[in-house]
Amino acid sequence: MYDFVVVGAGPAGSRFARRAAEAGHDVLALEQGTVGEPLACSGHVSTDVWDFTAPDARDDLLQNEIVGARFHVGGPGSDAHRFYKQEAVSNVIDRVGLDRHLAGLARDAGADLREEHTVTAVDEYHDRVEVTARGPDGTETFAARMVAGCDGPRSRVRDELHLSEPDELLHGVLGFDAAADDGEFVDVHLTAPRFFAWRIPRGNAGVEYGLAAPPGDDVGARFDALVEAYGVDPHRRCSGAIPVGPPDRVTSTRGFLLGDAAAQTKPFTGGGILYGMTCADHAVRTVDPTEPSTLQAYERAWRDELSREIRLGHWLRRAYSLPEPVQHAGLRALSGEIGVHMDRPTSVFSREHLRTLLS
Repeated sequence: MYDFVVVGAGPAGSRFARRAAEAGHDVLALEQGTVGEPLACSGHVSTDVWDFTAPDARDDLLQNEIVGARFHVGGPGSDAHRFYKQEAVSNVIDRVGLDRHLAGLARDAGADLREEHTVTAVDEYHDRVEVTARGPDGTETFAARMVAGCDGPRSRVRDELHLSEPDELLHGVLGFDAAADDGEFVDVHLTAPRFFAWRIPRGNAGVEYGLAAPPGDDVGARFDALVEAYGVDPHRRCSGAIPVGPPDRVTSTRGFLLGDAAAQTKPFTGGGILYGMTCADHAVRTVDPTEPSTLQAYERAWRDELSREIRLGHWLRRAYSLPEPVQHAGLRALSGEIGVHMDRPTSVFSREHLRTLLS
């Protein structure tokens, strides 16, 4: 019997599998397809991502360094309000490469990571959980003390454990243009209903364009209008769901959720790579697979660290829907050099940010 079956080998799942294996647990990780594919997530992350990788990962995965953002209330060509730091505030990375790197670290730590395994059922019992998956050699059932659902915004594990869905699922569209661009600023357009659109320079890897909004707001057509206004025709497109708002409970009797499955994401950007891996570390630290009661310690630990960030992130997102004159006034008043951390909204109250404003 395994200690943990991990369903999903994205950043949160691979991070948990690696750290749990390093802690001496017997770990099986199942990935529905090939690790990192299909791409459905932006590669724009905070510089903290390197705290979760091997020391040489930056050399292989880094595509560009970003020092700030230009915020537009209108489309391309509209007036921009610049926010920036003197050093890199974020990095643009090879997103598929990151997934594969993290999965490799999990395997190196001793986790049994199997690709092309689609989970079809999860059954909980008082002393174990059984995970049934369809793989290249047929259907198999694996017994474990606990299951970790790291299988994305439309989580099969979440459904099987009868846990609540996120508060909402946004519809995101990405497109990639091959023209090299090593610019230091991303562009953010507060024009999509209840969310935003973006342009991210990826160095020699080209440019990423994206837009997200609630389903039903004709996201695809709005994305087409965005790239047309920029005068580009992306050679590759993808789309996916973006979960926002974690449910009140992400644990069951012998199971727990991590990452997008638990909506451990930033409400103001939809990003969840760092939040998911942070929660994975909390799970390894707090959960004993032989003691189901320790799942409550995991619930407390990740919420203690992230609940304030998520709550403030919701307030930031509300500003996206303010009247345009109010947006212009607010952005104009706050623009300039900043001292905030892109994953931590509460850093707006930090000494670093206050010193920057006063200087």
